[in-house]
Amino acid sequence: MAVRAKVAAAIEPPARVASHKLLSFQVRVVDRWVPDSFLRFSIRLIDNRVPARLISTVVDGMGNHVPSRVLTGVITAADEYVPDAVSNSRKVCAVLAGLGKYVPDRVIPPESFERWENVKLRFHIPTLVNGRVP
Repeated sequence: MAVRAKVAAAIEPPARVASHKLLSFQVRVVDRWVPDSFLRFSIRLIDNRVPARLISTVVDGMGNHVPSRVLTGVITAADEYVPDAVSNSRKVCAVLAGLGKYVPDRVIPPESFERWENVKLRFHIPTLVNGRVP
């Protein structure tokens, strides 16, 4: 077990540096080259054209078929590894909030609920009132 911890500690700093550089670059590209009208169009397209039952089915399938360990890892990575440039980008936060609003709290594993709240606060993700897509 000690070897596993050492390997994880050795891998973590390069992963953090790589994620910061890659995500910061992607944010700069989105902020500079993607027009607001395209982002509004894509979010409206999802909201208006994709049936609510399909969204609910996909979210429920994600909760049932994806192991909680994977969900916890993704939420932890979003909470710890995502640089501040991403959370300061108006366009990126708008896209993440538009997609993240469909993720109900019942899908989130209990051990990562606090980190999920941090991610929702950081990226301004709204919470659905009843926890289900209408």
